[in-house]
Amino acid sequence: MRTVLICTVIMSITATASEHDQRVSLPQAVFSSDMAVEEALLERRSVRKFSKKALTLDDIAQLLWAAQGITGSSTYRTAPSAGALYPIEMYLVAGNVEGLAQGVYRYRPKSHDLVRIVDGDRRRSLATACWFQTWLRQAPAVIVTTGVFARTARKYGERSERYVQVEAGAVAQNIYLQATSRGLGTVIVGAFRDTKVKAVLGLPEDHEPLTVMPVGHYR
Repeated sequence: MRTVLICTVIMSITATASEHDQRVSLPQAVFSSDMAVEEALLERRSVRKFSKKALTLDDIAQLLWAAQGITGSSTYRTAPSAGALYPIEMYLVAGNVEGLAQGVYRYRPKSHDLVRIVDGDRRRSLATACWFQTWLRQAPAVIVTTGVFARTARKYGERSERYVQVEAGAVAQNIYLQATSRGLGTVIVGAFRDTKVKAVLGLPEDHEPLTVMPVGHYR
């Protein structure tokens, strides 16, 4: 009995340590810049050619905060959500980010951090799942927006699919504008095989991919 208890405790400690090792704290997001929102709207373009220059953790932190970050002391986020149910989940595919190992990460808005769920560079596999759109493997990072439809369906029923899609669009525009204000480029990719993307990223069964957005410096 004592042996079983000791083994259980060791396994629990090991699991906790492993989870901690996979966690990456992000720099605090900044709430002002030299570019007005009107200028970002004017300058925003879809970009499909990226340089080899790496992104920084500051870039990643700002982009993910713009997508789904917590605003103020409340639980409200940067993008609107029907009924404040927040069905959107954000994933980062890191390939060339300073201070960040290659892999797939899940963004956690409340703690403003990343948790690695898949090791290694998955950009090429993701590009294949997106019908061989090569700019996905050229960009230093890719942001994937997913939706958990059941969260919204509990309140809104059959209307939930429309509402979640609307939220994904708001998130995408936030990423576009934030990228523009930091001198970065991105583009929405909507052509992909859902099951392949889920397999490449190691997504939970109920996390449905909605948009795929490579991000990087202009080439």
